[in-house]
Parts: sequence; C-alpha cells; structure tokens
Amino acid sequence: MSGLDLAGKRYQPLFEYFLELSDVAFRVLSDEYVTDVSGTGVVHCAPAFGEDDYRVCLMAGIIDSNEDLPDPVDADGCFTEKVEDFKGLHVKDADKAIIAAVKTKGRLVSAGSISHSYPFCWRSESPLIYKAVPSWFVAVEKIKDNLLKNNKLTYWVPDFVKDKRFHNWLENARDWAVSRTRFWGTPLPIWRSSDGKEIVVIGSVKELEDLSGHKVTDLHRHKIDHITIPSRRGPEFGVLKRVEDVFDCWFESGSMPYAYIHYPFENTELFEHNFPGDFVAEGLDQTRGWFYTLMVLSTALFDKPAFKNLICNGLVLAADGKKMSKKLRNYPPPMDVVSKYGADALRLYLINSPVVRAESLRFKEEGVFAVVKDVFLPWYNAYRFLVQNAGRLVIEGHKPFTPLSHKDLQNSDNVLDHWINSASQSLVRFVHEEMEAYRLYTVVPYLLKFVDNLTNIYVRFNRKRLKGRTGDMDCRIALSTLFYVLLTTCKAMAPFTPFFTETLYQNIRKLLGPTAERSIHFCSFPPVEGESDERIERSVTRMMTVIDLARNIRERRNKALKIPLMEMVVVHPDEEFLDDISGKLGEYVKEELNVRGLITCNNPLKYATLRAEPDFSLLGKRLGKAMGVVAKEVKSMTQDDILNFEKSGEVVVSGHHLSAGDIKVIRDFKHPDGVNKEDIDAAGDGDVLVVLDLRQDDTLMDVGTAREIVNRVQKLRKKAGLEPTDSVEIFFRTLGSKNDGQKNNTLERIFKMQASYIQEAIGSPIFEMDMLPSDAVVLASEHFDGVANGSFQISIARPSICIVDDKLGNLCNGNFDLVEGVKVYLQSRDFGALKEELSMFNDKLRVSLDGVPEVEVTHGQHFFLSLGDLKRHT
Repeated sequence: MSGLDLAGKRYQPLFEYFLELSDVAFRVLSDEYVTDVSGTGVVHCAPAFGEDDYRVCLMAGIIDSNEDLPDPVDADGCFTEKVEDFKGLHVKDADKAIIAAVKTKGRLVSAGSISHSYPFCWRSESPLIYKAVPSWFVAVEKIKDNLLKNNKLTYWVPDFVKDKRFHNWLENARDWAVSRTRFWGTPLPIWRSSDGKEIVVIGSVKELEDLSGHKVTDLHRHKIDHITIPSRRGPEFGVLKRVEDVFDCWFESGSMPYAYIHYPFENTELFEHNFPGDFVAEGLDQTRGWFYTLMVLSTALFDKPAFKNLICNGLVLAADGKKMSKKLRNYPPPMDVVSKYGADALRLYLINSPVVRAESLRFKEEGVFAVVKDVFLPWYNAYRFLVQNAGRLVIEGHKPFTPLSHKDLQNSDNVLDHWINSASQSLVRFVHEEMEAYRLYTVVPYLLKFVDNLTNIYVRFNRKRLKGRTGDMDCRIALSTLFYVLLTTCKAMAPFTPFFTETLYQNIRKLLGPTAERSIHFCSFPPVEGESDERIERSVTRMMTVIDLARNIRERRNKALKIPLMEMVVVHPDEEFLDDISGKLGEYVKEELNVRGLITCNNPLKYATLRAEPDFSLLGKRLGKAMGVVAKEVKSMTQDDILNFEKSGEVVVSGHHLSAGDIKVIRDFKHPDGVNKEDIDAAGDGDVLVVLDLRQDDTLMDVGTAREIVNRVQKLRKKAGLEPTDSVEIFFRTLGSKNDGQKNNTLERIFKMQASYIQEAIGSPIFEMDMLPSDAVVLASEHFDGVANGSFQISIARPSICIVDDKLGNLCNGNFDLVEGVKVYLQSRDFGALKEELSMFNDKLRVSLDGVPEVEVTHGQHFFLSLGDLKRHT
C-alpha cells in the first residue's frame, strides 16, 4: 500500500492531548520529503518542531500562520501542563517513561534503538531541539523581484556564486525572522499594547523621547525596557510596552553601510556620495548571511544593491579536510606560522589558493614554506645581488653607485635591459587589470613567473655585466636597470607583500635622494609607462624554450652542460625571432648552453617532417559525431597543407572551419644525410625545433675541463664562506695521478691555455702554486681528483700579489697604496728601462729567477704607474 492510499485516513492518537484539534488533526498526510530509503517511511508531524512539519500542516489547514501553534514544550525543553503525564520532564529524559506508558496502554508493538544523525550544540555538546518560536519578520517575499534585479547590477568574483548560489537563494527567499529571544543585543524598537492592537515602531531616540516623555541616554534593553508610551486610543487602553526581543545580529551587519556613519541623522552628503560601496569581501557561507542581509536592507530602503563589487572566498579547512577546530587542534597556531615564515608568505599562500575562488582550501604549512622558497628567496637574492655589486664598486675604488636616469637607460644597447624593462611594465599593467577585475588569484602566478625571469634570466645571464667584467659604464647600466625593476616590482607588490617590500624599499630609497617617500606605502602605485615590447618579450620566451629544449637533449644524451658542443641549429619560420636569437640573444644562448656556434634556419622541412594532430579536447564537444571524419582528414594533411595552414592560421576540413588552436603541428626530427645518429639529436615543442651537434674534438674537451676547474674553484669559495665581492687570489698545482704518480700534462696545458677564461669566470687572478708567498693568508685549500684523468690542488688566499702588464691595464691605471708584504710583479720586455724608471726602489729592486722584476715595498710607501709608462719603455 502506498502513502497516497493512506492519505486522508484518520487515526486514534496514542495520547489524549490536544483533542481540541480533532476536527483537523490526527489524520494521514502525504508529502515528498518522507521516503522509504531510511526509517519506516512514516513520520509524525509536530508543526512546532520542524520546518517540513510546519509547512505540511499549514498546507493541510491543521494550523493557521496567524495563530499560536500547538506546543507542549517550554523554553527549558520540558513538557508543559498540556502533557499531564510527563509535566516538567525534559523531553530527552522522557523516552523511557513514554515507552512504559504506551506499553501499559497495550499499544507497544516494538521497542529498540536506531542510530541516526542528530544536532548537538558545538559549545556544550548537549542535544538541540528544533522548536518554532514567535518572531518578528521582514516581508522579504514582497520585494523578491527587486532583489533579483539589484543582484544583476553587482559584479562578483567568482561570478558563479552570484549567478548560481546567490541567485537561487534570492529566488527562493522567504520572509526574514529578525527577532531573537535574548537579553544582550540591540533591542527591537517596537512598542505594543497589551491587546496587540496598537503597535509603534520607533525610528529615532528623539521620537522615543517625544512619545514617552523620558530622556534616553542608553539604548541597551535594561535602560529602556521600563519606558512606556501612552496609548493614542486614550488612558483607558493603558500604555504600550517594548517587546522583549532583540535584533538578529545579521540585521545589524546588514545595516553597516548606514549605521557606521550614523545615517540618516548625520553625514547625509557623505553617504549619498559613497553608496553603494565599491566592494565587500567575505566567505562563501555569507551568501545566506551578510551578503543577503546587505542586499535585503538596501533594496527595501533604496531599491539599490549595497555594493558594486564583491570578492567571495571559500573556507580554510584543516589539512585532513575537516573544519578547523580549537578542540581538535587540527591546525598549526596562526602566529606560529607567521613567526616562522612571515605574514607576507601566509598572505601570498592564501591569495594563490582556491580559497579566493570560493573553493575550499586544505591548509598545509608546507605550502607557506613553498612561497618563501619560490617567491621571496629568489626575489631577495636579486635584491642582494644588486646590493653586493653596488658595494663592490666602492670596494674596488670606483665612484659609488648612483642609478642612471631613465633617459640614459633608454640608450642601452643590451637586449635584456629592454626585455626586463618591458616585462616589468607588463607586470604593472597585468596587476592593474587584474585588480580592476578583483581577481587576486591571478597575480601570484604572474609574479612567480616574473621573479623567476628576473633571477634566472636577467641576473643570471648578466652576471658579468653586473660584476663589472664588461666595463664600468656597462656595469652601471645593468645595475641601474636592476635597481628600477626591483623598485617598480616592490611598488606593484606592496599591497600583497607589505612587510617584505617595505624592508627592501628602506634600503633602496637611500639611492633616491632626500625627496624619496619615507615608506613604500606612501608611494603611488606605479603607472604603466609606455607600451611593452611584445616582440622582445616573445623572443626571450622562445629563447628560454630553445634553452630548455637543448637542456633536454643534453640530459637525454648524457651530455652535461660543462661539456662544450660545436654547434646548434634553431629552426623556426619567424624571421624576426631568428634574427633576435642569432643576433641580440645569440651570445646568451651560446654561453648558457655551452655551444660554440649557433645557426638559424627558417625552412621547417630541412630538419623536420611535419604532421598534424587535431586537438580532441577542444574539437570533441564542438564537432560531436563529425569528430572522427575531421580527425582522419587532419591527420592526412600533406606537408604543403600544413605549411599553408601555419601561414594562414585557418583551414576548412570536411566543411568545418578550424583555426590555429584547433590543430597541433608536430615537428618530427629528420636526420640530415651523412651524419651518424649518435652525433646529432633534436627536440621541439610544436613551435621551435632545436638541433644539437654532439660531436666533440680535443679543443672542446679542453674547454669542458676548464669549466670543471671553474666549478671546483667556485665550490671551494663557497665552502670558505666567501662573498662574491671578496677579493682573493687563486693558486693551482697539477698533481700526479693516483695510478702512476706522473704529472698530468693535459691539466697543465689546460691551466695555461684556458687561463684567461678561468680567470674571467672566477673573477680572481690565478697563479701557479710556486708564486704563493710564504706569509700569505690561505683561506681554503683542497685536492681534486677525477678531472681530465688527473688531480690538482687549489688554494685560495688573501690578496698578496699585484700583476701589472699590458693585458691588465685596468689594474695598472691609478694610484696604489701598497701595504707591507705586498709584492708587485712588473711584466715587460725592457727590464732595464723599468729599473731606471723605478730608481726610487733601487735598494729593494731585484730580478727573480724567471726574469720578472720583483719590488718589495714597506708599509705606507706610495707610487703611481700608468699603462702609458709601460708602453713608452717597450
């Protein structure tokens, strides 16, 4: 028998309570909320104790919304006098007594326990009772159409919360119960007569004073509950008293746009110029809370939304996906996270998470650490590199660093200067656009990529320039470029990382002069200055693709970067890119990949065969059943078809118009004739093809060994705790092999033939170990094995030697204040002339065994020697 068959039938109640309702109650009703999936499929309706119960009974005419409900339970959860047998007994303590009474009446069929979910108070952990209470309501249903209209006038991030969740909630909005039966809270300003026929809603303190004749100084209920208002109907009707309820706190929250400036009693002009508010931000749960009450009250009062823009965030959960709980302690203490990683790291972690897209976030401390590692450390290292090399200028006796003007920097002929300036402007433009659209979550990934480009492209590729190896002026141009880029980045990111950017700015601003703002947060947000150079940004992006592809080839073929290669070929149809990669960017590519030559090729068929593949993820939904036919034709496209498609960017296949994104062009490497497969390899990404010549000769092997030597020296410098700006001298000695103890002639040759490269790479002069003074301060020394089948020793010492020769003119020009113990080696072909020129040192001057004059000077002596002096004597 179905529920519909039972509907309308009457039954005899278990207990003889509320029999006055017998005419309408005690009959079977049917509704969809009752199912046979759980329980018995039969429920008992008590309209005062359930939303569905109330709705069903109201529809059936058992109760009236304007009359009191049949309610046998008082405010303490105990049965009232209506229930004589269990009067005063708490409903949760009455189960056994009720079962016993039913059994006594002979109506007990079965007794047992069924486990089911039940609501408990999260504070006291006591069971809750869902109970209807008399309330005061705002008639929301009357303004529902206006609510939906005003919702369309707002902009939400993410938009699906507005269009789905919030729209659906408004569409099904019911009258809002705004009263609560509590002591603390804002009192409802409603005075009512004892017979309920006269009601006054007070609109201001003055109105209450005028109607009651009492002075009002405090609006808390214990200060105004005693105030009465005489009835307008005459003394015989008594006085009006305030109802005992207080406001739902969400009513006060929804009143925020008006209450915070005491509108309409004050600041009318201020309110009218600033309403609706520009934006609000809160959690997803507020679609039924604050967002809703803001919209209801503003629509009821002004028929406007309370805000123009809204950012809705999701919920931050514990790592296990559960709600964060103080009791469970399933989350790290927030201040511990801040102390450990910094507030900025925590802020960026949250901004870059699903939580700012109204999705849930499982909070993980490792994620905050990843922000420090991937964003702040590289960013700080770029700043630190600037500071170190600016300080190096002073250490080396140059003029202190002062940033060049923007006008001077525009004349730089370095391509990466133009690129990083353009990239920083693109960053500023992107942040502007995304903040205008209130999309927080897009900024951090872009910043992450920018910082990565700044450190791993600009700083890494310009190390020589920044360290002064390419001349003083070029060094200052590079440092100035890095300075302005860091300053712009700090200003753009200050709202997101206020503490980190302030720390950097306090040091950077020293170079800006006395007019600089005292804090980065006093600075204006950087404007977008001019257009970005899309061509150079695109070319550098492709350059990095080329480098990554070449690295992949090396890794696949077990060719370490320290091993130099003869040649690489870059294949691409874009002539502009090929011009950039072979010209302005060529030296960077060759140095980074350790290749001697770079060749470009705009003929894609010389080194590759082309094939086309449809993008199933894009075309599948669009083409449906036609996908199979289209896919077959796309795969059968000829080389010419593919070339024409790449040129035009579109093609018609089986009557369907396909554009560039619908078809993937894949370049399969084609081995050139006459070259062994072992000697050449290639890699591509569908856009660029890179071909590497893997053949080697003795010269390349020597260069590779020199790079290994440099690597060992740099590691020893780091092991000795040296800063990049620390001035040291390097001494080497080749050692016998472990097998036969014979001296390694290959290493000996490489140290001499590659001396200039090694010296330039490490930034310090390098000498044979025999020249190490006996009183030199050695900072570190180590033996290295396994390089070019030999061994060598490297020692790092404090400066004790000054070499002066024609090749190192930059060391010759200027005054030298020589300290005691420093030896000056003057290399020239005319030692006699040098002896005569330096006659002031006759008592000290002597010729060493290798024919090099050696001058020992005592502390405080001073002399001047110029490169011109040397040339005049040679």
